[in-house]
Amino acid sequence: MTLAQRIDAATREVEKTRRRLPAPVREFANQIPVHYEARPPAHILEEGYPDDILGLFDGSAHGEEVAQDQPMPPQISLYLDNIWTFVEQDRDAFVDEVAVTYLHELGHYFGWDEDELAARDLD
Repeated sequence: MTLAQRIDAATREVEKTRRRLPAPVREFANQIPVHYEARPPAHILEEGYPDDILGLFDGSAHGEEVAQDQPMPPQISLYLDNIWTFVEQDRDAFVDEVAVTYLHELGHYFGWDEDELAARDLD
């Protein structure tokens, strides 16, 4: 799959995943932009994130005031080359992992930490 094909597949899967969410959750999820990038940009790596990170939630969690150091609204980034590598170039696994990674990052928006995400099978 080319990057353009991965972006298309990921976009469709995120939309499909959003439609399956309960209505109250879906309302919030639809307001959070999702960015599809090949790999994390340099400034993310400089913050200490690993270069093979699959996705990232950036912004203040739901119910929290917008932090002074977070002037941007909440957003999710999915790093599609990293996901593609993680699933060993398997198209079906790629689509599944996009959904899991998206839900994982959406969970951070709701304030869930890594243990809470794992308890929901979103790790």
